[in-house]
Amino acid sequence: MNQAKASIAVIGLGYVGLPLAALFLESGHTVYGIDVDASKIAKLKSQQSYLSDFTSKDIRAMFAGGRFHVSESFREIDRADAIIICVPTPLNAQFEPDLTYVRSAMKNVLPYLRKGHLVVLESSTYPGTTEEELLPMIQSTGLVIGQSVFLAYSPERIDPGPHQSSLQLIPKVLGGVTEKCTETAKAVYGSIFNEVVVVSSPRVAEFTKLLENCQRLINISFINELAVVSKKMDINLWEAIEAASTKPYGFTPYYPGPGIGGHCIPVDPLYLQWKAKQYGIDLKFIDLAHQVNESMPDYVAQKVSQHLAALKPLNESKVFVLGVTYKKDVNDLRESSAIPIIEKLLAAGIKVSFHDPFINRIEVSGHSLDGIALTKRNIQQHDCLLILTDHSSISYGSLASFSHLIFDTRNAMKMIEDRKNIILI
Repeated sequence: MNQAKASIAVIGLGYVGLPLAALFLESGHTVYGIDVDASKIAKLKSQQSYLSDFTSKDIRAMFAGGRFHVSESFREIDRADAIIICVPTPLNAQFEPDLTYVRSAMKNVLPYLRKGHLVVLESSTYPGTTEEELLPMIQSTGLVIGQSVFLAYSPERIDPGPHQSSLQLIPKVLGGVTEKCTETAKAVYGSIFNEVVVVSSPRVAEFTKLLENCQRLINISFINELAVVSKKMDINLWEAIEAASTKPYGFTPYYPGPGIGGHCIPVDPLYLQWKAKQYGIDLKFIDLAHQVNESMPDYVAQKVSQHLAALKPLNESKVFVLGVTYKKDVNDLRESSAIPIIEKLLAAGIKVSFHDPFINRIEVSGHSLDGIALTKRNIQQHDCLLILTDHSSISYGSLASFSHLIFDTRNAMKMIEDRKNIILI
């Protein structure tokens, strides 16, 4: 394989796969993008973006060199030197790992797998997935791992949003099944990343990604617990965090919110918890953090309902929700706490409208809810404004003067001095 000008098949063109494809293209490689979602392929062929991190101009730039080819067909794999799998790894209804997409992707790869191919899994998953799931499937073809075909795991470290770090500057963790697998994968990733961090095995690489997100889940959930108790004590937790952050050592600030969303933080730790139970170990911190995170939508909905109930019957109350994506400045609804919060408000009889600059429609309790414009008139027609996502494009200070009541879960109104109509949750 000539890593200087390799052909890369990227399977899964979402928040992980598309930025990775763009980085390979920028470095002069040829990329075959594969996704079973026909709507994504159609948009790409029309040179339109479906991700908030990419403009249509960015997509056009990807095609400009004639080295970007997209398809729903896995036949393109036969033309590639390396195959990188970037498909979703969600949880099932029992909060257990669901590897359906990984297994399906690998199954579709097998008919086109040949000698010399490198296969890398980037999807977040529990330790052992690469060797327990992918390795046997590849071996079933008669190809020998480490000799005729190479297998490795390298966790994605994408941070969606316009202020994300340049992808090539984020160190790339990598672990191969054999030493030759590691060397082959390192050569490919080394052609696009400034630093490749080699670990001893795929299991270590898989564990590394979960470790990163377990730390964040536990700490953010802890801060959310403190948000509840500080409210009882009439203490501004955000002010306390700002003060604590002045300590030059030993303190890392985490911030409260209506719940932790996205694919990684609320999901990945439960992959590790599930795997740990196979070894007879119950990871209590993860259990507790998950419970706290799952309780936050209830807490927010209850606080809003309690305040409104003191003003008028709930079935006559109207809430304007501002921001429904799981984090600011992205169009990603995965695991967003806004959805269960809206569901709970609707179940209480409250009428709910929403606005999000990145989302026009949401599905709530089996029904579609269309967004409305963020106007003075629309806000004034509601009893309160509930800020769930603090998008940078919104001028929050200008909203305070004509909002009857504001529930702020993101400290978006921190610049407002007159806070008589602002409730920090």
